[in-house]
Amino acid sequence: MRHEFDSPAAVIDRVAGLLDEFHAGGHLTLSELSERTGVPRSSVHRLLNQLIEAGWVRREGRRYALGRSMFEWGALAQHHDELHRAAHNVLHELHSATGLVAHLAVLEGHEVRYLDKVGCETVPLPSRVGGRQPAYRTALGKALLAHTHLSPSTPALPGADSTRLRGEIAQVRERHVAQEREETVRGVACVAAPIGDGRTCAGALSVTGAVDTVDVVSLATPVRVAARAVWRALSHNHKGFQRTSA
Repeated sequence: MRHEFDSPAAVIDRVAGLLDEFHAGGHLTLSELSERTGVPRSSVHRLLNQLIEAGWVRREGRRYALGRSMFEWGALAQHHDELHRAAHNVLHELHSATGLVAHLAVLEGHEVRYLDKVGCETVPLPSRVGGRQPAYRTALGKALLAHTHLSPSTPALPGADSTRLRGEIAQVRERHVAQEREETVRGVACVAAPIGDGRTCAGALSVTGAVDTVDVVSLATPVRVAARAVWRALSHNHKGFQRTSA
């Protein structure tokens, strides 16, 4: 029989409670964690072992502390938050100037994750805040891939024409603008630019709409200008800003 305290919600509450105890830093023993959380030692021990495997907690002798993954997630969340704040008003301005939906995204592995979306859709779009798309099929992804160490010929890009994509990525790297026409959804096109200074890439932004309303020649400049504005805002708010894409 499944007990209430073994339900997914209960387990999440227990994990959150354990991690909260490390908020002030330092190292804690199994007994201290059990006493502070009110969770039986056996349950705490089982959860800690799982957290250690995930890299969220590390064990040093008989004491436990936060693991490297927790700090990496924290740094990633801070980066996303800073990028979103720096870009949000720029996205609104870009949408107002072009009449197209403006997006903000970052690269996660071989996918793009959407952090913001501004504007009303005139055609159905597959994008949503928090959602993902294969990087090689989107203008945002091409802009990001062109400014990271990832190669478009890797097996992680299934179904892609590696030779064509490699050439396209090289052009994006040179022109600092990427485009996509009906590669993700029929009838939809997109123009994107990377947010960075040529050495680092914090993310990318784009405008998207019906294919007959998206002209890369006329949109390249406003999209690139918007990307530079976001980068300036990031650099101003966080001196020495650095972003290493994974």
